[in-house]
Amino acid sequence: MNSPLILSYNDYSRANAEKKEKVKYGGSNLKVYIFLADGFEEIEGLTVVDIMRRAKIDVETISITGQKQINGAHKIIVEADRLFEETDFSDGDMLVLPGGMPGTLNLKEHEGLRNLIGEFDKKKKYLAAICAAPSILSELGILKGRKACAYPSFEEGLDCAQVVHEAAVTDGHVTTGRGMGAAIPFALKLTELLCGTEKANEIAESIVYA
Repeated sequence: MNSPLILSYNDYSRANAEKKEKVKYGGSNLKVYIFLADGFEEIEGLTVVDIMRRAKIDVETISITGQKQINGAHKIIVEADRLFEETDFSDGDMLVLPGGMPGTLNLKEHEGLRNLIGEFDKKKKYLAAICAAPSILSELGILKGRKACAYPSFEEGLDCAQVVHEAAVTDGHVTTGRGMGAAIPFALKLTELLCGTEKANEIAESIVYA
């Protein structure tokens, strides 16, 4: 027979675990990190966060600037969930890079982020980038042999097998999106990869996405 002390300890541990689970966005075991830098395209970044949280995916915004307040490309100030240097990314299932200028350039210049992307690529974990940000994956050699898309002015510079004119395209573990107008289909594509077609369609219907 268990003693009252053991029962009390077990109850406390179970309650504490449940509390931690509720703190996570959505309570999902899936983990996505989206990286923000000054000058990021606000719609491309925040649409992914919005859609994924509707799907109960645990997605966090990560600042690479050393401070949580990020100034978007259109002077919209956003507060990130965490700083890059204080985050352990080992539990991540997907990394997402929004575009925008000079946000894309700022992401590209961050050595820690480049190394992290390389690690995820080696492990075949999901990588996603939209608008100008696929150029980051291209420079790292990650688009070689793949279909990819990007903002029109960045298409010519992509080192990939084929540039496609689609809102979003997935080739292997890499997904690219074309631009701000493709933010919703891009986010839904990422949701489909993590949660399945049924969940992605459910979210699309709930937001009246035609």
